[in-house]
Amino acid sequence: MRTFEFNGERYAQASRHQKEWSSRLISGLRLRGCESILDLGCGDGALTEKLASLVPDGAVLGIDASQGMIDAARKHARDNLSFRQEDINRMDFSDVFDVIFSNAALHWVKDHDLLLKNALAALKPGGLISWNFAGDGTCSHFFEVIRELMKAEPYNACFQEFIWPWHMPSRQDYEDKVRSAGFSEFVVLEEKADRFFSDADEMIRWLDQPTLVPFMDALPETYKSDFRSKAVQAMLLKTQQADGTCFETFRRIKVTAVK
Repeated sequence: MRTFEFNGERYAQASRHQKEWSSRLISGLRLRGCESILDLGCGDGALTEKLASLVPDGAVLGIDASQGMIDAARKHARDNLSFRQEDINRMDFSDVFDVIFSNAALHWVKDHDLLLKNALAALKPGGLISWNFAGDGTCSHFFEVIRELMKAEPYNACFQEFIWPWHMPSRQDYEDKVRSAGFSEFVVLEEKADRFFSDADEMIRWLDQPTLVPFMDALPETYKSDFRSKAVQAMLLKTQQADGTCFETFRRIKVTAVK
């Protein structure tokens, strides 16, 4: 299963809306302060640090497949907070965690049947998962732009074997997956979370880290700069409003489930 390498420092400057979504997810947790927590796709570690502050007598582990993200995250490490480079697809824990948390990351995981199976195994009895990720309808403007650009000369030959990097299901499809996984109780919700980037620069930072990364990886060095430039210009034409903000569609799948 393909993973991608990201620049954790640049991501930290381009993830305002991801951090906004996380505040509601974290506020919904009812923690006693002694839990063992796993953060899947911890990114730059800022949110993982918040979790650690809520469990002073517990422990939090953040994992991410990107070494660049882990390098940035380790700046937050402390006694009850650690980070490890690890592919979520390969996690292999058994009855270890009270909570498995994830914010704005799991749409990068393609096999959610395996993910849910491994998450269930990793939880202690009575443990819960609490995560949100992108659902069907996310990034409709970007997907239209990038699919057209991928078909254009001279880039099209580079994408003949390209595998779409995201899994963004509907609420109903994901509810069916959670039900089949064997959790004792669960709630799957869908949220409309459309966003206005404050200006073109903020949107471009989001395009660069992490959105364009899979497509840039597929291109030879000679095409990268031109491809990026065309993607950015097309997105500005499609999304920029009269006041300079840039609009993109976002849908969130929010999952709470108990072992």
